[in-house]
Amino acid sequence: MKVSHTPAAVSAAFDDRNLIAYAGLVPVMRLAERCGLSRLVAEKVKLPGAGNGAGAAADAKVTSIVGGMAAGADSIDDLRLLRHGAMPAVFDGIRAPSTLGTFLRAFTHGHALQLHAVHRRFLGALAAHTPLLPGAGVMAFIDVDSTHKRVYGRAKQGAEYGRFKGIRTLHPLLATICTPHSRPVIAAVRMRRGKAADSRGAPKFVSEALATAAEAGCTGMRILRADSQFYNAGVIAACRRAGARFSITTGMNPSIKRAVLSIPNQAWQKISYPNAVEDPDTGDLISDAEVAEIPAYTAFASRNKSERVTARLIVRRVRDLAKPAVVGEQGELFPVWRYHPFFTDNPAGTLQAEREHRHHAVVEQVIADSKAGALAHLPSGHFHANAAWLTLWAMAYNLLRAVGAHTSAFHAKATTATLRAHLVHVPARIARSARRITLHLPHNWPWQQAWTHMFAITHGPPGLI
Repeated sequence: MKVSHTPAAVSAAFDDRNLIAYAGLVPVMRLAERCGLSRLVAEKVKLPGAGNGAGAAADAKVTSIVGGMAAGADSIDDLRLLRHGAMPAVFDGIRAPSTLGTFLRAFTHGHALQLHAVHRRFLGALAAHTPLLPGAGVMAFIDVDSTHKRVYGRAKQGAEYGRFKGIRTLHPLLATICTPHSRPVIAAVRMRRGKAADSRGAPKFVSEALATAAEAGCTGMRILRADSQFYNAGVIAACRRAGARFSITTGMNPSIKRAVLSIPNQAWQKISYPNAVEDPDTGDLISDAEVAEIPAYTAFASRNKSERVTARLIVRRVRDLAKPAVVGEQGELFPVWRYHPFFTDNPAGTLQAEREHRHHAVVEQVIADSKAGALAHLPSGHFHANAAWLTLWAMAYNLLRAVGAHTSAFHAKATTATLRAHLVHVPARIARSARRITLHLPHNWPWQQAWTHMFAITHGPPGLI
């Protein structure tokens, strides 16, 4: 492909007041409106300055940030993308980036909790109005994980040298919900200081995530999945109080090690992975492993009797190729294994329970998505402003997932970047006639059918959504 005219025959001018670059925001924000985002913010978020300060029209400011994030903004300054061409003719209440920055800096811990309440109820409304979590009435998985986000500038509140030497980070914690038939959505988020332990506040956070899952329609079996950082009595007690099950990696502490080494050799079942999976220790791709279980293992045996938990200990072992096996005249005598145990009360068979636990890695896709989008930067020097930014990203992420679920089977499983490219980043020219606005979109747009279906659903009678 090449430019069809000579350089002298091509010119450019930014002078068309009837163009918009993100026509897909029209149905996206209509869906947010129908699911009550503005109303929820007006009811729940009570910032000071009801006259003309940061608290005035909090709903317009929240929807401006969510809309900007849906279009791809990853910093406060990037929110200027909402203020071009004919956008003011299509949307009311767009706020300037400076106003939105002032709004975020007004947040305190209490206001961040109010925004969490908006997020929970907004997710419930999205799940009620769109096929966001198909099969949630039968089974849903709640995955908990944390990540470190590198930040710059010594004035950044909460940024500390934590897990990574010489790198200052903040430490978000997040929980996602998915079903066997859906991509994950975000149930809860928390911003923590860089040095915060992974499991700090985990029992309360797990309780909130499980309650949010129930509010989002997960009325069937709920299974919490987590890494070894969350293997503690408090997390499991939170699951049992909520009527949920758990599947948590344990690591190899002395008690676990004794239990694993007591498994007889004939108890191991071979398992093959049609698509090679990543080894959590080495990062290498593996295609074969062996699995066994101890049906009744008592965890936390040194604690009070009421805190002890008896459940299944399922172990996957893979060959440690970095350590050569002892070989004799008759072949291999003592192969060297690496063990990956997890503790669960999942009632499924051994191999199915192992496969479902391994799928916990789906939460890493959400983390990668965040760092390629709105969490590419944590844009403020104020800790609570960044906490609010994190929660607003979770709302924008769930909103785009709901749009994809409502559009087509392909877009229900597509990544956020694909949803933006196909459905949001669509240029349009607006035409006004008889107090109506018509969006003229590109002829022969490859995803015209999906976009038209999304627009028809969100702009049709309320009963359609």
